[in-house]
Amino acid sequence: MDNPSSVITQVSRDEEGSTTSTDRGTSPTLSTKKPRSRGFFSIFSCCLCRDQQEPPPVNNNAPLLVEENGTVSKIQVKPLLPPAKSKDSGKICLVIDLDETLVHSSFKPVNNADFIIPVEIDGTVHQVYVLKRPHVDEFLKRMGELFECVLFTASLAKYADPVSDLLDKWGTFRCRLFRESCVFHQKNYVKDLSRLGRDLNKVIILDNSPASYIFHPDNAVPVASWFDDMSDTELLDLIPFLESLSKVDNVCTVLKQQATSS
Repeated sequence: MDNPSSVITQVSRDEEGSTTSTDRGTSPTLSTKKPRSRGFFSIFSCCLCRDQQEPPPVNNNAPLLVEENGTVSKIQVKPLLPPAKSKDSGKICLVIDLDETLVHSSFKPVNNADFIIPVEIDGTVHQVYVLKRPHVDEFLKRMGELFECVLFTASLAKYADPVSDLLDKWGTFRCRLFRESCVFHQKNYVKDLSRLGRDLNKVIILDNSPASYIFHPDNAVPVASWFDDMSDTELLDLIPFLESLSKVDNVCTVLKQQATSS
């Protein structure tokens, strides 16, 4: 049975900044308090160079299935993505998160909401109030020119799909993946990039939750969680870096070097 707190998968303000994010199944409300601001490169260093008591399970043999306990199944599964279109031939695949990366949503009414999305839950229609992160329009337009972009969110499609319809004015997202495409591992929805059907050396994941990319940290460009700070420039600041990444042969090598030097 669905409930409002399980439709949108988000981090809370208390979890923002933690390198061990747990179940993100609660929907925080907006407040006037700004989240702790961190620059891209400090986040990058923190998330990719963090200490771990146990090495994360890594699956580099696409397309295999990582099971709930982190083991790799020997059963071949169908890739999550269809073959790349001709216009995206040779392009790097950029996997982009939704909540707290591009937007922030709440079931609590917000006067300055950019979108209001009706979501039916167990026969009752709930209104979801969505705020767009500053510079998200410019960011998505440019990313769609450079990459094969895929929306990958742990939220339910009944919420995330209509948000994406309104957010993506340029057809940036070639495909959209939702919660059912995630692997539920240690109480987190993990985005197993090996299941995409793309060369992992040509895949980048942009996400505010380290738990989302625990299987493939070397493919990650971390993003600070966003809630309501309208002076935020994270997406704008990321454009030059991602422009340079779009031209490399192996994103993992470059991101490892960046993490080491940060």
